[in-house]
Amino acid sequence: MSSDAKQASVTRRDEDLPPVRSRRFRAIRTGVIAVVVLLVVSTTASVAPALTAPGTDSTAARLAEWGRDHGLGWLVTGLEQVQYSRTAPTVGGTIAGGLPTVSPASTVPSTSTSRASKNVTPPPGALASLVGAPVPGEGTWRDLYAVNGMPAARAASLRPDSQHTSYYVQVVWMDPKLLRFTLHPGYKVPGPGVTPENSITPQEIDSVLATFNSGFLMNDARGGYWQNGQSVVGLRQGAASMVVTTDGRLRVQSWPGGTPGSDVAAVRQNLDMVIENGVVSPAVTQASAAVWGKTVGNAAYVWRTGIGVRADGSVVFVVGPALNIQSLAAVLQDAGAVNAMELDINPDWTNYITYSHPSPGSAVPAVLPPPNSSVNPSRYLQPSSRDFVAVLPR
Repeated sequence: MSSDAKQASVTRRDEDLPPVRSRRFRAIRTGVIAVVVLLVVSTTASVAPALTAPGTDSTAARLAEWGRDHGLGWLVTGLEQVQYSRTAPTVGGTIAGGLPTVSPASTVPSTSTSRASKNVTPPPGALASLVGAPVPGEGTWRDLYAVNGMPAARAASLRPDSQHTSYYVQVVWMDPKLLRFTLHPGYKVPGPGVTPENSITPQEIDSVLATFNSGFLMNDARGGYWQNGQSVVGLRQGAASMVVTTDGRLRVQSWPGGTPGSDVAAVRQNLDMVIENGVVSPAVTQASAAVWGKTVGNAAYVWRTGIGVRADGSVVFVVGPALNIQSLAAVLQDAGAVNAMELDINPDWTNYITYSHPSPGSAVPAVLPPPNSSVNPSRYLQPSSRDFVAVLPR
């Protein structure tokens, strides 16, 4: 899971670290893990398959996950704790360069034969600053991409809390009347043999508008995974669940139990509900790794993502650094989510990627800021080790 996410450049943006020092530490960390792995490789499974597996996962992330799978969790955790002590998010300050004002934009035709402009969800109002007086542009929505000339997604930037004022997170609002959602399994998570494909498909390449990460490794998610009639990991009653329907709708709910109905295409569970029926879970004040997942070095303020659904059915996604579970809940609530859950955490696994289409058969990716050097923009254009959600025109 993200809990095992492990690459240590976790909470501070690269531009906030001295470049030489940051690169040197990453090299040392990767080198130490590699040396220890080589020392034990004669008595354990080979690390080579992990390093040569498809996808864009970083070497450090691959080594860290391999190490945890082979009894070296103590080493990985120790290295993460050392790095976090050097790169923990700063307190105070201002956002370097200010908040973003321009976002990647893509316009594609809808697959529907007709669509009246009135058949859209009314856009949300400006978001309230969680810090106090807003800085320029804070909480203001900007169009992100469109379908048939109508804004289908908007993005707004917020500082996460009154302490970490030099960081910002992004809230993405998505209109389910213009968009549909598809859950893609990874080749490693949730497990082998799940359909559909573990990358953006040839049928999606001309129209995909965005992708975003899903949840933890299944061993850490405390929940299950069900897709296209196949139970990969058993669903847990009461678990926070991202449900994708056969007509491409997305909802977030506490799982009621039982087998998914005929209108459900996929269920992806992860931990417990952060917000349910408009009420924030009191457990968010605990910041417990047992409840909300292990972060790099078990630190509270890291990259996190969450997803929620508003009362009108529109979907909101949150991504950014320097978030603990309580501030993630506050951002989701500020965005109007009445039901919400945490998705993945730590920098290797948290992302919202948009796509433009300059020519047939092409999809040019762009990672939504703030910058995260651990994210390869092309990660879902090739086999992905972890499941993800594709956003397409309805």
